[in-house]
Amino acid sequence: MMCILLFLIFLGIRLGFAMMAVGFLFGLYYRGPAILSLFMNSMFGVMQNSVLIAIPLFVFMGILLEKSGVAERLFDTVYRAMGSMRGSLALTVILISTLFAACTGVIAASVTTMALVGLPAMIARKYDYGLACGVVCAGGSLGILIPPSVMLVVMGPMCNLSVTKLFAGAFMPGFLLSILYILYVIVISWLRPEVAPAISKEELATTKGENMFLKILLYALPMIFLLVAVLGSIMAGITAPTEASALGVVGAALIAFAYRNLTWKTVFEATIETVKVTSMVLFVNMGATMFTSVFMFMRGGKIVENLLFATGLGPVGIIFLMMFILFILGMVLDWIGILYIVVPIFLPVVIKLGFDPLYFVLMVAVNLQMSFLTPPFASAIFFLRGVAPSVVTTRDIYRGVIPFVALQAVALGLCFLFPQIVLWLPSLGV
Repeated sequence: MMCILLFLIFLGIRLGFAMMAVGFLFGLYYRGPAILSLFMNSMFGVMQNSVLIAIPLFVFMGILLEKSGVAERLFDTVYRAMGSMRGSLALTVILISTLFAACTGVIAASVTTMALVGLPAMIARKYDYGLACGVVCAGGSLGILIPPSVMLVVMGPMCNLSVTKLFAGAFMPGFLLSILYILYVIVISWLRPEVAPAISKEELATTKGENMFLKILLYALPMIFLLVAVLGSIMAGITAPTEASALGVVGAALIAFAYRNLTWKTVFEATIETVKVTSMVLFVNMGATMFTSVFMFMRGGKIVENLLFATGLGPVGIIFLMMFILFILGMVLDWIGILYIVVPIFLPVVIKLGFDPLYFVLMVAVNLQMSFLTPPFASAIFFLRGVAPSVVTTRDIYRGVIPFVALQAVALGLCFLFPQIVLWLPSLGV
């Protein structure tokens, strides 16, 4: 089943339909027409899950925020406020991406916004193309880990875990990655000043007489307001993620209205993009339900479990092996395919080994950060390539993301060695 599925994916068949086809054919052969009732019951369970309503709402919120124009204004103000500091533009991209990630649940909006705003600014000021592309891809990808993340909303119901606890657990790994990126830019710009030059004296002179702190506060307040409204209400137990996502849409619409970007065209484009993303997620969900139902019925999960225990690696070694398999799969599969195909198979083994399922699922979330930057199937690279200026080559992008993949591996290792990084906030009863 796994081999045929990968073969169909490499032929270019959409993941959701490939999983439906494999699940249906194997189910029909081994169980007969009775497999159809199993599919129906499984899909009905998915349709009844109210948590998944948060997916289209978080996506819609992120796209509205992207089109509001607040990120562009904040970006220009922050990098000028940093003055003559080397690498100020790259640092600004990471800082704005982190704040943007905490207000949106999808990476497409973050990467595209930073590519359109930050990349041309860095190129114009003679930044190294690789570093410029790397910070845009890595910073933009934080949106899939830092809450409110669509990936975490999908993982919760699939793994029978609280989305609120997943949100709480993903906070510290997400900001750990952001800090590692910032430290890397500071170090590289200090060691090699030519890759990230400081702002020119002429440009710096334009900020004289301006209260930059007040301007930053003015432009950051709308995003901070949205962050508090969405995540604050979830963490405080006032709302569930589904209700908070609706609150987020209202907040994003108000921000777009305040910046005079809430037009019929904006709403229409955001709606179309939301329908596309939501349809993709739910078709993969249905396909995965059919595939994993048959896979588990044929005792495929037991076979994988026996294979893992037969390695003799011990509990820690098996977890490490799982993380390595997820990393390799991240090069050839989308994150949602990995979640629905692999995680339901690995999770029962993890529980038998005595590990906290919340810890494992959050480790998977941190691991999947790398899948957005590792070719050939690297979503962040595709988004950047689609809007990057012609002077930037694909080779520049690949060269630029390598150090950030290494930093993501470091963050994963730290979470592996110090589980409290992911478990401390959820343990507080959040």
